[in-house]
Amino acid sequence: MTIRIPLALISLGLLAACGAKEPEQTAAEAPATEPAPALPDRTPAAEGAAVFFISPADGDTLSNPVKVVFGIEGMTVVPAGTHAPDSGHHHLLIDSDLPDFGFPIPKDSHHIHFGDGSTETEITLEPGQHTLQMLLGDHLHIPHDPPLISESITIQVE
Repeated sequence: MTIRIPLALISLGLLAACGAKEPEQTAAEAPATEPAPALPDRTPAAEGAAVFFISPADGDTLSNPVKVVFGIEGMTVVPAGTHAPDSGHHHLLIDSDLPDFGFPIPKDSHHIHFGDGSTETEITLEPGQHTLQMLLGDHLHIPHDPPLISESITIQVE
């Protein structure tokens, strides 16, 4: 015995199946999401501590490579990863706003890390005007509380 189903009925069944919605997941069935990891508390800065540029000076006109010397008072410079009281390492911000103080300082062409504990460097900049600023980071590259920020200086590179 042969059963014949009209083609129109098969087409309607396929259309209905294609248009059917999947049942929505309930909260109990939804995959669990991991909570964001908690950030560590910011490391306290020593009272009266400061970071500053020894050189260059605000308004200097320089040639490449530009020698930058960092100054610090009231704290000790140590390599990144060294967790010691009243210590940190330098970060040089070039043509950049200050980052969010609750997170590690970014590492890119505008945020140069000196996690080796160095206190001077030579950088090559495009000719033109540039702003430089220093920000001290703790063992995890997070700014201290309160943050230790130098004055912003502007230099001209020929």
